[in-house]
Amino acid sequence: MTSERSPHDGTEHLRSDDVARVLRERIESGELEAGSPMPTQALLVQEFEVQRGVVRQALRILQQEGLLTEVTRGSPARVAARSSRTEAADGTPRQTMVALGPRISAAFGADDVRIDALCLTAESLSVALGEQRTLIHTRGSMPRTIRVRVLLPKRDIDLAFPRMIGDPEEPDPVHRRWLAQRNAHGIVLSDHLRGLGGVHGMDVDIQFKALPFTPPVKLYLLNGTEALFAYYQVTEREERIGPESVAIYDALGGVSPLFSFGAGDGQARRGHAFVVQSQAWFDALWTTIATDLVLG
Repeated sequence: MTSERSPHDGTEHLRSDDVARVLRERIESGELEAGSPMPTQALLVQEFEVQRGVVRQALRILQQEGLLTEVTRGSPARVAARSSRTEAADGTPRQTMVALGPRISAAFGADDVRIDALCLTAESLSVALGEQRTLIHTRGSMPRTIRVRVLLPKRDIDLAFPRMIGDPEEPDPVHRRWLAQRNAHGIVLSDHLRGLGGVHGMDVDIQFKALPFTPPVKLYLLNGTEALFAYYQVTEREERIGPESVAIYDALGGVSPLFSFGAGDGQARRGHAFVVQSQAWFDALWTTIATDLVLG
């Protein structure tokens, strides 16, 4: 009896990681150009001599890496422009405000979207989800369900940042401004999602909870398969609040470099472990010390 062996790596059965590796090399080399359609799943099944499920998972891996867009059942995926990827051409992580939108868009290619976020104000997440109201009109398919959970600091805690440097005699105006931003971005985020559900008939659920500490990092968990992680870089600067300029400790989360971890990050086991542990950490916070949060 002769066994079928792959010409690509010498193994009897190619896995989705193997197929993704070959396709990734073609994209990075320019053989598959940005904006061009990928071969159909049927053609990839025939080329790699694998089941269709293996091809689908390989395409999902490349989608998670930001290399593919429009990964749906109805039409071939397309090679993403480099600007839509989490990393720049030299491998440097992109700023959160630049990188998060494409990753959220890729996550919305799933039938059931699940997003968990831990952050300081939810500004970046609100912007990224707001983009979906426009992009979803161009999709060949759209999610059935959207589930979003957001962890934000409690309103009455003594924040490590942002805050005034020193001990003000009166209530900290920096804290008041942060609280207004937290509430405003959360309300807008909720409106974006409920608007999508209302227009397209999707089942949408969004929940907020409050943490009793200042998060030193921001974390986004997408569909249980990808974790996006950024450090809040605390800086000292002058800020005009009302009629006066005050010295504050602040963290500009939108410019923090965003690192991506997942099954397709080139170190599958380590990436998977990071996603699993990050999800477990988030779930533990959500079910233990976090309390219900009412915006406003």
